Amino acid sequence: MRLTRFTDLALRVLMRLAVAEADLPTTRDVAATMRVPYTHTAKVVARLQHLGLVEARRGRGGGLALTSAGRAASVGGVVRELEGAGDVVDCEGSTPCPLQSACILRGALRRAQEAFFSALDPLTVNDLVATPTGPLLLGISGGAPAGAERP
Repeated sequence: MRLTRFTDLALRVLMRLAVAEADLPTTRDVAATMRVPYTHTAKVVARLQHLGLVEARRGRGGGLALTSAGRAASVGGVVRELEGAGDVVDCEGSTPCPLQSACILRGALRRAQEAFFSALDPLTVNDLVATPTGPLLLGISGGAPAGAERP
C-alpha cells in the first residue's frame, strides 16, 4: 500500500512538532524544514487541527504545537483517518470491473489494507521521534536537544 503525499506530510509534521520543545515553529518553518510548499503544509496543518492533534497559536510567540492527543495518537489511527476508508482498488469506477460479482481479490486487498493499518496501530507519534529520529529532526529543524544551549 502506498500513502498519499498528504498523509506522508501529515506524519512528518506531527513528528516535527513532537520534537519542538519550547519553540513553536510556524507553518512556514515546518514547510521549509520539510522542503514542501507552504500551501500544501497549511492544508495539512488545518486538517491536523481539525482532528485535534495540532494547536495553532496566533500572534507574537505563536506557532504550532502538538496537543497531548497528538503526542499519544496512534499512527495507524492517524493514517486511517487521513487515507479514508476507500478500497485499495476501484472496482466500481468509470469502467466497472466485470469480475466484481465473483471476485475474491477485493476482499483480500481489504484485509491486507487493514493488516497494514493494524501494524501501525501500536506506534504513537511520540514513538516515531525516539532515537535516532528525534535528534535528526532537531538537527534539520535548527532545534537543540533538551538541556543543550541554542546559538
